Amino acid sequence: MRILHCLRAPVGGLFRHVLDLAARQAELGHAVGMIADSQATDALTQQRLSAIAPKLALGLHRVAMSRAPGLSDVNAHRAITAITQPLALDILHGHGAKGGAYARLSGRALKARGQSVKTFYTPHGGTLNYAPASLEGRIFIGLEKILDSLTGGLIFESAFAARLYGERIGQGRTPRRVIHNGLQPSDFAPVTPAPDATDFLYIGELRDVKGIDVLLRALAVLNAGSDTPYTATLVGSGPDAAALKALTNELGLSACVTFPGAMPASLAFPLGRALIVPSRKESFPYVVLEAAAAGMPLVSTNVGGIPEIVEGTGTSLIPPGDTAALASAMTALINDPITAQARAARLKIAVASRFTVPVMTANILDFYANPSDHHNAYKPSAYDVYESDLMKSSPHHGRA
Repeated sequence: MRILHCLRAPVGGLFRHVLDLAARQAELGHAVGMIADSQATDALTQQRLSAIAPKLALGLHRVAMSRAPGLSDVNAHRAITAITQPLALDILHGHGAKGGAYARLSGRALKARGQSVKTFYTPHGGTLNYAPASLEGRIFIGLEKILDSLTGGLIFESAFAARLYGERIGQGRTPRRVIHNGLQPSDFAPVTPAPDATDFLYIGELRDVKGIDVLLRALAVLNAGSDTPYTATLVGSGPDAAALKALTNELGLSACVTFPGAMPASLAFPLGRALIVPSRKESFPYVVLEAAAAGMPLVSTNVGGIPEIVEGTGTSLIPPGDTAALASAMTALINDPITAQARAARLKIAVASRFTVPVMTANILDFYANPSDHHNAYKPSAYDVYESDLMKSSPHHGRA
């Protein structure tokens, strides 16, 4: 097939998903291309785009795309339609709210010119992250309802996202399927904490919805009852960085909390002994999959698709926004590292058996070819298992 992926911001889990999917599709002999925002020019983004570019037979295209809706979307839509028209596409796959809108509108334009192209859309949170009662939520949900009629197939990375979409946008007549994100074999390499690793680690955007303020308050509770302060590393960047650093100072945690900035998860994992995911909202976070694959002990809130990741492993999840519950879970992990590591080993094996790039890609390609066979139904992902040596548990992560 001739497949073009369209996304706005080449950052975060959405970007990783598209990179993994496009690379695997190309390996299987499909002609693949990508369109992404031209305004993302940081070194890490450029490095990742440079790595994927040689695999893209249909090219890597950059178009200026604004985050918020506006008149600039007209120019972006025209540019994307001009790029897609000569490619003779079979599949136009949009990712995220903006990528999904551009893909479906351009798909309509191509069909009006007599081309036979199927349009698919994976929200990756996107519109679903807005409160339905807010002005932004009402606008974006209204737009989604309009665009639904232009969609050949909806792909959700979690059953949670599929339910939320159904509740807010409606079930409609568009074929849809849940296909979980997948990991690469390299993700299953065990992590050894650095000699100066902190007790706890957070990886992600520094913004309110991620619940980092709850993590800081829980850490303050732990330290109030401990002679030796517990420590944390908060990896990431975002709009609330200054406010979170101010809160760190206010809580008297400046000496035990570090903010090293954004970096890939694989480089961040050795900086801490256990991953804390205090999010108020999530979709299907890659960082939880990646930490599980690396064998890291995990404390997470019960939000989004996270229960689908840990199902059947005995991994307890806590309510979002609950400082006392988070402090209690962090204390339990510190006091019983052997149990925490055994639980992490079980989670690693479960993730290796269920969430892989080959399975993810195979299911997406099958849906491209046969969307009408799954009308308003979700096909469970097939399972495969990476080599057993990738599922060995990580070294002991107890507090030194």
